[in-house]
Amino acid sequence: MILVELTNRQSRLRIDETRLRDAIRTVLLGEGLADGQVSVAVVDGPEMHELNRRHLAHDFPTDVLSFVLERDGETLDGEIVVSADEAILNAPKYGWPPEAELTLYAIHGALHLCGYDDLDAASAEVMRARERHWLAQEGLPSAGRDAAGPLVETQPGVAENRP
Repeated sequence: MILVELTNRQSRLRIDETRLRDAIRTVLLGEGLADGQVSVAVVDGPEMHELNRRHLAHDFPTDVLSFVLERDGETLDGEIVVSADEAILNAPKYGWPPEAELTLYAIHGALHLCGYDDLDAASAEVMRARERHWLAQEGLPSAGRDAAGPLVETQPGVAENRP
């Protein structure tokens, strides 16, 4: 069983917490994890900026951070942090609602927890394909988002979208 705990620490974007938790759980189970716990935090831009600065020494906001705390075979303990402000800012560029953009960030973070990265073109394409697959499972098209460029991983297991 995979437990996904979600904390909403922002007030700008209405979050369907059940749908977001279920999307993350679906990705983790579908990618072969059987047991574990994932903490998810939906935060605002200033908090995400501070987390990015504190954990990665990057002095700018980002859209998603993910951290594997412990992984043993099919068991995982991890964290995903997503920025509602970045979703609000970026969604219009791709012609879909901020909630869909936030779901993409959560899926991207979950894929990192499963071991995917996007450090080079080949691994980034694999990541994009998995994102498209899981977005489709959520009933969300991804064509507009793919054309605009991928999220960028700056160190293994930590994803972020550069400004």
